[in-house]
Amino acid sequence: MITVSENAKEYIARLLADEHKEPGTFVRVGIKAGGCSGLEYQMDFDTQSKSGDQVFEDKGIKVVVDMKSLLYLYGTELDYTGGLDGKGLFFNNPNATRTCGCGESFAV
Repeated sequence: MITVSENAKEYIARLLADEHKEPGTFVRVGIKAGGCSGLEYQMDFDTQSKSGDQVFEDKGIKVVVDMKSLLYLYGTELDYTGGLDGKGLFFNNPNATRTCGCGESFAV
């Protein structure tokens, strides 16, 4: 399961409206090899489901992840911060054993 914090929900809803995304647009999250810790997070808006996608909905936000990525992301919360240290969406991933300084890559 992948969950969405209240802050992330509000931010994503605002992005969808500001970018005039079509109805049915969802957040696609995943991982790929790379980054200074070995695995990088990926996130984008999408409208097309793929074979093997796992679908989660939390607080009205639909999140879709491929099965391979779900192995590394299960239990992750998508969150948002607007603080001085940087703002944007980020992953609270309980599976990560270490992360890089920028928070965009991790290892398990």
